[in-house]
Order: sequence, then C-alpha cells, then structure tokens
Amino acid sequence: RKVHEFLTVGAAAPLQHAVVTALNFPPSYYDGLAAEYAESRDVLLGYLDQTGLSYTRPEGAYFVMLDISPFGYASDVEFAHWMTKEIGVAPVPGSSFFANGENRYVRLNFAKHPATLHAAGERLLKLKR
Repeated sequence: RKVHEFLTVGAAAPLQHAVVTALNFPPSYYDGLAAEYAESRDVLLGYLDQTGLSYTRPEGAYFVMLDISPFGYASDVEFAHWMTKEIGVAPVPGSSFFANGENRYVRLNFAKHPATLHAAGERLLKLKR
C-alpha cells in the first residue's frame, strides 16, 4: 500500500526536472513538434483513405483507431495477430482501451520516422476493400 501511494501520488524527481526543462523550451519547439505530428498523421490517413476503411481521426494523440469490422474477425486480438503476420504492420487491439468489451478496432501509431511510416502505409494498402 505504501509503495502504491508513492507511485501514484507523487511525481519522480527526475521527471519533475524534465518538466521544468520542457517548460522552458520556446513556443517554436512545440509548434514544430505539432507540425511534424500533423504531417505524420496526414501521411497515415492518406494511406488509410486509399484502403476505404473507416477510422477515427485523431484530435490530439498520435494514434488512429481503425475499424476492422469489415474483416469479420470475432476478436480484435485475432485480427491484430493476422495483420502483424500477413500485412507486416503490428497494431494494438482496441479492446484494451474500452471497458465494455468493444473489439472492432485496432490502434495504429503514427509517431514514426517518415520512412517507417511510408513503408507501413504501403503494406496497409493490402487491406484495401
């Protein structure tokens, strides 16, 4: 119980120092970071648009929830295994983010190096419906 309290209530000292450093970065740093993420998002969404699949457009995070219901899998975990083996892109099963057992989504991360993102995008085109 005591360990739990220290892990959940207080922030570790190194993290506090890192936050102070980050708060002193100029606004241009964060503007550039936001622009990079927006560009990466648009690259991934461009590929997904070509597949014809539905997804949830991210509004702040660097993740996209892809609707896998057209594939007919009973489980997002099964689909994630299939996608990793057959498509070569490893998604995270969406059910791990829902309390009610939702299993028709997988999560994709676009915070990747541009070359990695384009390679994944080309593979994702195999999902075209």
